[in-house]
Amino acid sequence: MRNLQNGSRLRPIDLARRHGLSTQAVRNYEDAGILPAADRTPSGYRTYTPLHARALDAFLALMPGHGHATATSVMRAVNQGETDEALRLIDESHARLLDDRRTLQAVERALRDLPPATGPGPGTAVGGPRGRFVGTLAAELGIRPATLRKWERAGLVKPRRDPLTGYRVYDEADVRDARLAHQLRRGGHLLEQIAPLIAQVRSAGGLEPLEAVLGGWHERLSARGRAMLTGAAELEAYLRERG
Repeated sequence: MRNLQNGSRLRPIDLARRHGLSTQAVRNYEDAGILPAADRTPSGYRTYTPLHARALDAFLALMPGHGHATATSVMRAVNQGETDEALRLIDESHARLLDDRRTLQAVERALRDLPPATGPGPGTAVGGPRGRFVGTLAAELGIRPATLRKWERAGLVKPRRDPLTGYRVYDEADVRDARLAHQLRRGGHLLEQIAPLIAQVRSAGGLEPLEAVLGGWHERLSARGRAMLTGAAELEAYLRERG
């Protein structure tokens, strides 16, 4: 708390300066229910108290770990006297972080378990650049060709069509993505969960460059976890002061 005495009155500009905000932002936060309703002077000006400053401390501390929408919902619930709902929202946010950690671990396991890349086998396509036909790749993975076609519709693989036969042809990038998808499916992940991960592999340019992406992912999750701790401390201080 920023050296505010109980019972002291603060103008919007005082609250804004203490938190590095504009006065309009402070008013917007009050209108959104993030801050308790302010008292008004006889001439209609808002006046705030140390409790409002504490509420703003809590909201700004919650945002980095939980995001703007959840932080807003948490503060609105607290200010409406619905503490249990606020805590439920916090729990859900922690659960999402745990899910993200598990997803990262699953991706890392899948990458470790991928077999080494091999050249095209007996199912090599003809009439163009080399690659595998759907039956060959399906047999390698131990799945049905229909499964590969389903993955294609979900955006997990993007085979080209052989210009002579019209058959699907999977190049080495497609084979890599299919193997990764296969590992993640075996780990219980849904297609809609796998699709953005495959997209990250493609945007990184392959598996090796993806290591840097995974490192950044680790850092972001750790930062979210630590920010949640900071937010929890500020929220608890606000709850105590509200009584």
